[in-house]
Amino acid sequence: MKNLLPFSMILGALLVSFSSFSQNFYKERISRDHLVSLGLGPSFAYLDNGGQYRSFNFEIKPSFSLSMTKRLSSRVDLRATTGVQWIQSGGDPGPLLQDAWFAENASFTAKGNAAYIDLMPSMNLIPFSNHMHRTRFNIYGGFGLGVMRVNTKQTKSFNSEETPIKNNTVTGYVPIRAGLSYRIGPYLDIAGEGTMLLTFSDNLDGNIGFNRYGDHLAQAQIVIRKFLAPKSNQ
Repeated sequence: MKNLLPFSMILGALLVSFSSFSQNFYKERISRDHLVSLGLGPSFAYLDNGGQYRSFNFEIKPSFSLSMTKRLSSRVDLRATTGVQWIQSGGDPGPLLQDAWFAENASFTAKGNAAYIDLMPSMNLIPFSNHMHRTRFNIYGGFGLGVMRVNTKQTKSFNSEETPIKNNTVTGYVPIRAGLSYRIGPYLDIAGEGTMLLTFSDNLDGNIGFNRYGDHLAQAQIVIRKFLAPKSNQ
């Protein structure tokens, strides 16, 4: 009996380990189809008083995003994103441009933030049926529809003593996003992601018609993406 005791203990430990391994293996067969993402990075706003973009004379400001994603198939996701981007006019407009702005009662400066929320389908270049089967690298992207509120303080000159006027604008926009993800764990990815928010307005900055296009936002973010466990496994 004494000789059987160590053997029984070893056998019991092996059975417990095997049972735990089997349960974990079974759990991983259930695909994690919900992701939460957190992004942070630089951004700029394409504005009529934003600066000289061809010579890279414009303001770079921070941006933040938070997303929830539902995997609909091995290739297609549905993603909801909210975030904030800080915006500011910039550059060195010449006297002729300043005279034109003054004649149109347009804003010389604008500074504030844009809060936004959107919904968009997204496609993975390399499909995967289970979170454990995804490749080391993947490319994803898509476009959708959203709404943003832009809050700014604007001035009608470059006079430092002028009191800024508060302005609020609500507009729709089309988000276009694309990213390159890298798998750093069974449930975790890191991605480099570029975003364009193409708005339906040319008056986010209180200045209309002095650029070729409307007012738009652009972002470049580092994004952390985590696959969430199904509720039954939590």
